[in-house]
Amino acid sequence: MSNPKQQEQINIELDENIAEGIYSNLAIINHSSSEFVLDFVNIMPGTPKAKVKSRIVLTPQHAKRLLRAIGENIHRFEAAHGEIKETEQAPIPLNFGPAGQA
Repeated sequence: MSNPKQQEQINIELDENIAEGIYSNLAIINHSSSEFVLDFVNIMPGTPKAKVKSRIVLTPQHAKRLLRAIGENIHRFEAAHGEIKETEQAPIPLNFGPAGQA
């Protein structure tokens, strides 16, 4: 008899191209009543133009879970490696309406 609390395993495949990752030093976050849109950008100093390199669309529930998961991982990282210091950066003039930046 199987344990009802036993979770099923999910087989997640990681494509070779996706495994390389995309570098981003700017995230632009917008939302509507039904979704959060995270645009990841690589903006280079002295370059007046940058392209969105990746876009992730999440439900509000998944966005909140992502926030919690990132917070937990930052806490574990800092416990192992010390506090992550935030550096002062010149503000980037972006005006995309009601949005947050990370």
